Amino acid sequence: MTSHETQRSPKAPMASVAEPPYRADHVGSLLRPPELQQARADAAAGRISPRQLRLAEDDAIRSVVRMQEDVGLRSATDGELRRTSWHMDFIYQLGGVSRADESLAVKFRNESGGFEFTSPALKVHDRVQLDEPIFVDDFRFLQATVRSVTPKLTIPSPSMVHYRGGRAAIDATVYPDLDEFWDDLSAAYAAEVEALGQLGCTYLQFDDTSLAYLNDPAQRAELAAKGGDPDTQHLRYVRQINAALAKTTHMCRGNFRSSWAAEGGYDFVAEALFGQLDVDGFFLEYDDARSGGFEPLRFVPPGKRVVLGLVTTKRGTLEDKDVLKRRIDEASRYVPLEQLCLSPQCGFSSTVEGNDLTYDQQVAKLRLIVETAQEVWG
Repeated sequence: MTSHETQRSPKAPMASVAEPPYRADHVGSLLRPPELQQARADAAAGRISPRQLRLAEDDAIRSVVRMQEDVGLRSATDGELRRTSWHMDFIYQLGGVSRADESLAVKFRNESGGFEFTSPALKVHDRVQLDEPIFVDDFRFLQATVRSVTPKLTIPSPSMVHYRGGRAAIDATVYPDLDEFWDDLSAAYAAEVEALGQLGCTYLQFDDTSLAYLNDPAQRAELAAKGGDPDTQHLRYVRQINAALAKTTHMCRGNFRSSWAAEGGYDFVAEALFGQLDVDGFFLEYDDARSGGFEPLRFVPPGKRVVLGLVTTKRGTLEDKDVLKRRIDEASRYVPLEQLCLSPQCGFSSTVEGNDLTYDQQVAKLRLIVETAQEVWG
């Protein structure tokens, strides 16, 4: 397939978009303030009650929502401040899924080298179902807190339930046929999406590392060693996300304490990902060379938005606005400028620990994104 015609920045600014994703957007998670970290520690030690912790979370969320509105964003999340992990806090609430006794080791890398992060694994011990809608109270609070922006909720994509452990984590006596697992998982997610829609959630984002990981040859080799099919697994994941009907998808190569788990451009999954995934927008990491070039964007069809994650959340150094504009212009050679948006490459705090930057640096990066988007698109 050939690329789109080269698109250059127009002389007159383009109009902003009315529906998400917005020209200036962000992925979701925000740094936990020190007072909230202390409240979490106090709750874990029994010094304060769960109710007191909830009130501390409420105060922190009100503050970060005001911050998002003040910098000029058109959507706001609760910063995922109530979560320990961007995905497991959700997944463990699915019926039929629980923590496993063993742990899962994930290898992360950064500029200084590599290290191994160990977290609880999961097991599918019964039929997967939605016992009750997840994060409903959290979304209601966010909904009541925003003043003039769109409340946005982020949840892990259904593929994360499988990618964390693969076939080995799914009880074969419960699911001798893996297709039945996928059917139940999709039904649970569809019920969750419907429940959130009934609450008035118009901006729902599925966060996914698996689709980005599969671009990395090392990750595909690891999957094959576990008995998986690295050549077609992304096609299965695309089908399952479609069955759950999300609004946007964020693809990440791992984000833990300013480190990552996978590398590689989007080439391996691009044609199926952009051509078949039935979402309104794609949040894509593009903050450094490990994300590859913009060429895979040639597969993005008309009508879909691509949110370029050009601003890193892994370091506090502020990007140069002119460099961001040049990179947006480069991306517009493969997908029209009117389909592009700008965001950080990932969340600022995918886990409770957070990345290695300060609150003020976080705010400066969000403000830079808004200012750059205004100058590029109007």
